[in-house]
Amino acid sequence: MSAVPVTLRRTVELEIDGEAVRAREGETILGACRRSGLDIPTLCFGETLTPVNACRVCMVEVEGSRVLVPSCARKVEDGMKVKTASERVRHARKMVLEFLGSSVDLSTTPRADEWMAEYDARPERYGPPAPPAAEGERDRAQAGHHHAGDGQTAATVAQPVKVDNELYVRDYAKCILCYKCVEGCGTDWQNTFAIAVAGRGFETRIATEYAVPLPGSACVYCGNCIAVCPTGALMFKSEHDRRAEGTWDESQQTQTDTICPYCGVGCNLTLHVQDNTIVKVTSPLDHDVTSGNLCVKGRFGFQHVQSRAPKGV
Repeated sequence: MSAVPVTLRRTVELEIDGEAVRAREGETILGACRRSGLDIPTLCFGETLTPVNACRVCMVEVEGSRVLVPSCARKVEDGMKVKTASERVRHARKMVLEFLGSSVDLSTTPRADEWMAEYDARPERYGPPAPPAAEGERDRAQAGHHHAGDGQTAATVAQPVKVDNELYVRDYAKCILCYKCVEGCGTDWQNTFAIAVAGRGFETRIATEYAVPLPGSACVYCGNCIAVCPTGALMFKSEHDRRAEGTWDESQQTQTDTICPYCGVGCNLTLHVQDNTIVKVTSPLDHDVTSGNLCVKGRFGFQHVQSRAPKGV
């Protein structure tokens, strides 16, 4: 039996915040920072996705570089000197968070409040917060068209929550255009291409082809877009309904790993349970079979667990 060839990566040495750090050649600055125990805020970064450098909150300062660089995509180099908390970096993060907070609903974005406090970000400086989505309200922003004379643009119109199926909802008032859902639906994983970026400038949005309702699109309901969404713009309908009722409580939820029962692939499932009821299903990002991805059965086919036969049957 022939030996399996092993590719050895060269080790590079750099300096992060004045400390000497060793990293693997090809590793990103973000990866080296995290291994060193440094907490760099990220929104558009996904461990299983190709970096798109969209959100700009992970920017760091590199000596010799005219501009700040995205730590999620910039590779480490020998002799590189990186500053992750300089005044320039902190100011840039503060401004990005303020811009996002003034135009997007970040109420379901994990750690958003923590980062706002850490960088003294005050979105209210730019006026009242973005209007929340109003379910049932006419989607005037659909396909980028607006009624003349309404005095509003795409940036100010409150988009309604799109509820057109029983599996997940789309609340684009929370969308920061990180493109993670597009990447997950496209070449990175699913290769379905059911959604893409439409429009330009203030009209930029995530949309199905020709803005058709989700059931009429190419969507296969794998839910991998939900798995990577960092803000809750894409959300399980079960979670959305509980939040609307005021009964969603993650502090009371337990998580149990198991194997999907539907086929022989062996996908790992993480069951999120509240009040003895499965409220959503995820998959570990580091699982060598799924890498966090599932099919429609694995992610949404859990209702039968709660099904109870009528008495006497």
